[in-house]
Amino acid sequence: MIRNAVRVMVAGALVLAFALPAAAQAKVSVIDVQRVVTESDPGKEVMQRLRSLTEAKAQQGQSLQQELAALQDQFNKQRFTVSEARQAEMQKEIEDKQIAIRRFQDDAQREVAEAQRRELGSLEERIMPIIDQIGKEQGLTMIFNKFQSGLVYADETIDITDEVIRRFNRVQ
Repeated sequence: MIRNAVRVMVAGALVLAFALPAAAQAKVSVIDVQRVVTESDPGKEVMQRLRSLTEAKAQQGQSLQQELAALQDQFNKQRFTVSEARQAEMQKEIEDKQIAIRRFQDDAQREVAEAQRRELGSLEERIMPIIDQIGKEQGLTMIFNKFQSGLVYADETIDITDEVIRRFNRVQ
């Protein structure tokens, strides 16, 4: 067991030793994709559409909740003055409305998630050619997504986010 651990450490050290000279020659940049989405004009448009959809679904959900509250209020006010059959009928209406609300919430979550996937995927398709072009123009070997790559530190001089946003705003 200890031998295996030593072998793994030696193998890792060898890989690192051979990789360092190549990495020293690599020209690397980073991009803050989240900033591109939130600060570029096309990204702002996408985020506004997603916000509008989310708000519309929230309003529909509130409307359903208000209908449920009205049914419950009606039941509470009338339960002592109506027949048992009507009470059962009213309880069934309340249960049906609760089920409808749960279904609506599930459907709304799916719809919003699908819209996010679709919209952000479309945005990515439009951004990638710009990133590729900048990478080629600047002779970059690698471009990392700044906060989703496991990157712990990056000098701001290698961040190409501002240039991507400028070009993306012009492309529309």
